[in-house]
Amino acid sequence: MTAAEAIDLGRLSAEPGFLLRLAQLQVYEDLLAGLQPDGLRPGAFSVLYLVARNPGARQGALAERLTIKRAQMTKLVQALVARNLVTRHVPQDDRRGVQLRLTDAGAALLKAHKTRFLAGDAQPLPNLSAAETRTLKTLLAKLTRLETARPLPMREKETAS
Repeated sequence: MTAAEAIDLGRLSAEPGFLLRLAQLQVYEDLLAGLQPDGLRPGAFSVLYLVARNPGARQGALAERLTIKRAQMTKLVQALVARNLVTRHVPQDDRRGVQLRLTDAGAALLKAHKTRFLAGDAQPLPNLSAAETRTLKTLLAKLTRLETARPLPMREKETAS
């Protein structure tokens, strides 16, 4: 047992928020392990993926859907624009909104990492069986109220890539 493992967490070890945070960090650590050369983090992947599925979506609407603070979303989009992964467009009819579109480089990077990020049931989460992983995903969707969201059909470009 390491010194860190010997730390008594007390009641924290039974608190859902604490457990969810530790689980998130562990899952992200596993995801990030193979992505260092591209520097693609889960938040950036999520934005690229949603921009691909929703070309022309407004930056603010994406931030709201992903529960990313507007200032943080602005920084994230600026970084994606600087890497030539996303373009911004301000529509003439509403200059307050910024629409996002994927560049060819963004589409290529998304395609290269889609399988890793969207493993689905193909790869169980660390320390869980496939059935436990499905149960956890179902419970998380319910907790976040996503299980009531209408599933979107896969677009041809997703099934082909």
